Amino acid sequence: MSKVTEDNHTPMMRQYFGLKSEHPNQLLFYRMGDFYEIFYDDAKRASQLLDITLTSRGHSGGKPIPMAGIPYHAAENYIARLVRMGESVVIAEQTGDPATSKGPVERKIARIVTPGTISDEAFLEEKRENLLLSLAHQSRKGLDVFGFSYLDMASGRFCLFEVDGHEALASELQRLSPMEILVSEDFPARDRLKLEKGVSELGPWHFDYESSYRQLIQQFNTKDLSGFGCEALTAAIASAGALLQYAKDTQRSALPHIQSIMVEHKDDSVLIDGATRRNLEIDINLTGGTTNTVVEVLDECATPMGSRLLKRWLHTPIRDLNEIQSRQQVVAELQIKQAHDTLKTPLKKIGDLERILSRVALRSARPRDLLRLKFALEAIPEINILLEGATTERLLELNQRILAQPDITKTLTQALVENPPSVVRDGGIFAKGYDDELDELLSLSTNATDFLAEMERSEKARTGISSLKVGFNRVHGYYIEISRLHSDQAPVEYIRRQTLKNAERFITPELKIFEDKALSAKSKSLAREKELYEGLLDRLNETLRELQTTSQALAQLDVMNNFAERADILNFVCPELHNRGGIQIIGGRHPVVEAVISEPFVPNDLELNEKRSLLMITGPNMGGKSTYMRQIALITLLAHTGCFVPAESASISVVDRIFTRMGSSDDLAGGRSTFMVEMTETANILNNASKDSLVLMDEVGRGTSTFDGLSLAWAAVDYLAKELKCYVLFATHYFELTALADQLDNAANVHLTATEYEDEIIFLHKVHEGPASQSYGLQVAQLAGVPRGVISHAKQKLKELEVVTGINIEDTALYANTGSRSTKVQENKTSYQPQQVDMFTQAEQNALKNAVEALDLDNMTPLEAINTLYKLKSQL
Repeated sequence: MSKVTEDNHTPMMRQYFGLKSEHPNQLLFYRMGDFYEIFYDDAKRASQLLDITLTSRGHSGGKPIPMAGIPYHAAENYIARLVRMGESVVIAEQTGDPATSKGPVERKIARIVTPGTISDEAFLEEKRENLLLSLAHQSRKGLDVFGFSYLDMASGRFCLFEVDGHEALASELQRLSPMEILVSEDFPARDRLKLEKGVSELGPWHFDYESSYRQLIQQFNTKDLSGFGCEALTAAIASAGALLQYAKDTQRSALPHIQSIMVEHKDDSVLIDGATRRNLEIDINLTGGTTNTVVEVLDECATPMGSRLLKRWLHTPIRDLNEIQSRQQVVAELQIKQAHDTLKTPLKKIGDLERILSRVALRSARPRDLLRLKFALEAIPEINILLEGATTERLLELNQRILAQPDITKTLTQALVENPPSVVRDGGIFAKGYDDELDELLSLSTNATDFLAEMERSEKARTGISSLKVGFNRVHGYYIEISRLHSDQAPVEYIRRQTLKNAERFITPELKIFEDKALSAKSKSLAREKELYEGLLDRLNETLRELQTTSQALAQLDVMNNFAERADILNFVCPELHNRGGIQIIGGRHPVVEAVISEPFVPNDLELNEKRSLLMITGPNMGGKSTYMRQIALITLLAHTGCFVPAESASISVVDRIFTRMGSSDDLAGGRSTFMVEMTETANILNNASKDSLVLMDEVGRGTSTFDGLSLAWAAVDYLAKELKCYVLFATHYFELTALADQLDNAANVHLTATEYEDEIIFLHKVHEGPASQSYGLQVAQLAGVPRGVISHAKQKLKELEVVTGINIEDTALYANTGSRSTKVQENKTSYQPQQVDMFTQAEQNALKNAVEALDLDNMTPLEAINTLYKLKSQL
């Protein structure tokens, strides 16, 4: 692409290059009349992304100019598609007047739309937060410290925190799931972000701590940041300053709705790593979709902002007992009084108040946003009345924060028409009677015919000239026409405007005033509407903080009201949260599985305490081990959000972390095998769990050889029980591990049952004490459709393995209850030594052994040694 300064480009293209040079990595939409045109590499990229025609527009610099274009009135749809793909779009609008411009019409960047800074309704997913995340890196005492800050532009929520290490970095990225990430060009963990789109690299100076600090105190108008509790978080402050400046640059305005910054303290919440979020399928299932997730079952919120807050609570469960119990009390009162249905009706009228207010603050709110704001404010008094009789302190406090704003409601009611246009430029926003000047302008533009007819009647009567006419043409404007015969009777105040063959045309001061008003009435009315609209936004911004407080309180009320409704419909109960230690659940159920299966869900109990902190879970494939483990984790998680839980009763000690190591998957992009992923997740648990953690581990060690895996699993269980002493559910098909229950003081065996009937396996999904009798692996394979010939061959091989190991693998006596081990188990303890099946026959082994023993290593030359190795390898 030629440089801006080159003379061989047209003036228009030089203007284009000047704008493009400011935004080299973003798509530039260049306004030309009724189209946005896109040139050069941007055009090629946009044509592929949007499936629009790539053509050319004349020549510049001696070469055809690649070009694509979209109608300006349809631009929002195209921009929305690009943003969802992770692209950023720069909009260049015409700011000059084509009629008076010498050369190209002046154009300026009007706005920049990036995935993380959008606030327009058309670009946003209603029930998902749209986060812009900024990352900064520091090294402290040999540790990698990552400063996080994130902003939801559509609500003004601005938070920061710091974490140590790359595992925590990956976990937080998964929790926040940002739409766009800002990093320095020298950020050391760029490859770990695992994002092909939505990463914007900035110069390192954007992350300078001193300038970032100044940026923040200017935004909040404070002397320092001590009031926000983040003074010591230098990496996070560096990231927050860069984020704030980037947000201002893209919005081309101040950000008045960002009025504070909140520090996230990791000790305040139950930490959940990335693997656990995937395994529990909170809002994304294991295939990447949103069906059959916890959110799908739980989210019946009345407002979009309530739905977003619900997700935030589920992804960040808390450890503050007072806050948990406060939420529980609200849910209990709403459920007992059956108030949730009554409250839901006015809550539905609230709509997405949170995002409407952010657009008001950014002055990008549209007329229909203000109409929805009016509906929301009209619903608040009804909510206030419904909450007046509340008995819980939290509900009364919420009611005090939900402010009705009668003056603003009255203003919006008087100002807006019943069905305002979608954009301000179309006009027709304000109701008749709101503004006298606007009413007059609109009257002139719409009732000119009536005015002229009335003037003609009155002038005929006043002058007595029956041939008098009042008319209009585009060249001369308005006029009074009198035939030449009667023209000498024209009153003295008539001013001659035009002489025709048979008539004279006049203008009067009154008609001149009307003409000036009428000819400019349309443009003046649009200008007046814009002026009034800006004034309306000014009025709303005066109470923005109060309105935001109301919005936040309504979102909380919506979530807790939703919890009450779900508890009623899904038969959830209020769990007891405490710090006494132990987890006891009676009749626990998996909320998602219960919702999707047609047959009744089989509930199960759990008892974990200091003397029984580790449960070894055995049982058949498909028997329900994973479901049982996941339901315990989900019940624990829900309890820490203030939600009621699917159980008959639950008593849960506050946990600090929830870990899961379940399922198998590889990480091809990261160069990690299935077993490597498994061991990495296991290492994370063993290195970070504490006595207050809940740990779920399923099939540890299955990705390697049998006895390597068994040894690793044995050692992991031993470490969890003896060293960490945390709450552990450990599912396995290594029946040898059930012996650990005899050796560890705080371990016990439980199993899920199944039975065989006429060569078919029936899963009972019920948890019982003691180890399982067998795995039913061949039966499950048969259920999956494995050919019968393969099943028969497998049964034959199973008998051969029993001969090799000296154990009847399917012998139920081998896996009897740990409390009274059978004689057969005791007999095999000393005689049985684990061994893998040999790859070679005995004769082959003897031949290799003899060949190696015959080697004279002391007298072999290096060349002879290499040749011998090749020979042995060829024998293998």
